[in-house]
Amino acid sequence: MPVSPSSSAQAARESVALRLRDLRKGAGLTVTELADRCGWHHAKTSRIENARTAPSARDIRLWCRACQADGQADGLIAQSLNAESMYTEWRHQIRNGLKQLQSQSLQFFRDTRLFRVYSSTLVPGLLQTEGYAAAVLGTIADFRELPFDDSAEAARARVERSRVIHEPGHRFVLLVEEAALYYQIGDTDAMAAQLGYLLTAGALPSVSLGVIPMATRERVQWPRETFHVYDDTLVSIELVSARVRITQPSEIALYLKAFEQLRSMAVYGAEARALILKALEALS
Repeated sequence: MPVSPSSSAQAARESVALRLRDLRKGAGLTVTELADRCGWHHAKTSRIENARTAPSARDIRLWCRACQADGQADGLIAQSLNAESMYTEWRHQIRNGLKQLQSQSLQFFRDTRLFRVYSSTLVPGLLQTEGYAAAVLGTIADFRELPFDDSAEAARARVERSRVIHEPGHRFVLLVEEAALYYQIGDTDAMAAQLGYLLTAGALPSVSLGVIPMATRERVQWPRETFHVYDDTLVSIELVSARVRITQPSEIALYLKAFEQLRSMAVYGAEARALILKALEALS
């Protein structure tokens, strides 16, 4: 089963910390001696070695120089940067508004050939209508207590980004739990429009839309956190506090295994449309 995303990010930080500690010990230096050579307090050395403080690129270069291991600095810096990019708090990502967050991934979407998305709580972003997206993003703005609410503009940017499903050269395998079709986001009209769009978008040649029925017996996977797999190189998971980006091949393989097991429980085509219609009828 997939490991905890936040645990994966912390494990990546600890791996960097362990390598730095091994360098210090290999050089025969105490915590205080290394701190003296680097020009900082010994407590900083302890915080870095215990993965409580992320070292900067300059910190790593000074550390390697103190240990006479300058040749390892570049590799450690790259590893550290990757570890820190794995776990990014939303408060840092939305400081310039929600619209920018949608727009900044436009080119990445165009470069991605295979999208695999599993959503247990919402209609996948790639299939969201503007009204539904505005309701989702407006709720985020309220929850985050943003100083300005640009959710309407962000919703338009999200829909614009999603036009990639109409561009050639891409495939989309999208899974949604049936329960998510009943979570009313926005008013009844917005929800009805969203469910109606699912009926249309699910029939696109590039889109495979699966719905996992609530009545599925003996599930091989219980509902998981929503996750996105881009080609075979990146998994993105959205938590309440942060977005986690996983690039470790062994972890990506676990998410792909979970995705295939979830996909095996989904229904497609006429059966999926019947479940969407049932949710649509329940609105009235």
